[in-house]
Amino acid sequence: MKYSLTIILATLGGLLARWYMLRRDYRQYPSYPQGWAIHLFLGFIGGMIGAIIVPAFLEKEYSAVSFLLLAATQFRAVRDMERSTLQAMEETEMVKRGAAYIEGIARVFEARNYLSIWVALAIAITAESLAGIGAWRIIPSVLVGAIMAIVLNQLMQGDRIGDVAQVELAPLRFEGAFLMVADLKIRNVGLEQARKVYEERGLGAVIKPHGPNAKATLSNLGQMHAIAHDVTTMIGVYMDVDEQEFVPLVRRNPDSGNLYLAFLPSEPDPEAFLTAIRRVPVLEGAVRKPLTSAAGKMLD
Repeated sequence: MKYSLTIILATLGGLLARWYMLRRDYRQYPSYPQGWAIHLFLGFIGGMIGAIIVPAFLEKEYSAVSFLLLAATQFRAVRDMERSTLQAMEETEMVKRGAAYIEGIARVFEARNYLSIWVALAIAITAESLAGIGAWRIIPSVLVGAIMAIVLNQLMQGDRIGDVAQVELAPLRFEGAFLMVADLKIRNVGLEQARKVYEERGLGAVIKPHGPNAKATLSNLGQMHAIAHDVTTMIGVYMDVDEQEFVPLVRRNPDSGNLYLAFLPSEPDPEAFLTAIRRVPVLEGAVRKPLTSAAGKMLD
């Protein structure tokens, strides 16, 4: 077959790009090996789509290109699949992710399948452009695919809390039954035994946004839920089922825009606590940039 080398090379490139973009970190999602099997197969399909587009154009089979592009749109079903899976898992979480975090994860997995198509397409274009040098075209095609995968993966990396805000320890204390972080009331803790646990193990933090854009972003409820969930996932939480007084809470000071977190870690290590907060991702759906508007510039 005339385009066999191009199709095989580009398909493998798309598959390897999807494998490179898979992440199994503290969130343990996607699971291994079942979750990986699903996403690698989708990456293989994406690679094949990107690989066949170039030969279809060269052979002027435009109807085939239209069919392939139609097939690519079916990756939108991946978002629905991931959303449904994460929503089903939500009931098993001690501290919930929240709808915004779930939607962000589902969107990322959909987008990475499209990136597989782009990598495969770049490899196919390179391979066919250098068809005159025979099998030697494999080397530049692989290099182009590797560079494309690295660049696209880097472009997919968003900000973290540490990039948009300053995170500091804050004193945790009680005024009567009210749990306070610095000067902000967090919750009413009625049981004296629960108050003792906070006094012995509790940690507080203040998150100070860098400017109006960060302040608007951190005011998103989904972002606040994500902070509580991710910190819990990274360093653990000292609580059992139905101990509502120990659930991590993030509260916002409406005057300053600062966020305050009251937390009971499994191991009271302040540095690990602050590092965990700084590494929480900024949700794509939470990003706000009021300074790009005329009204926002007037208020700055």
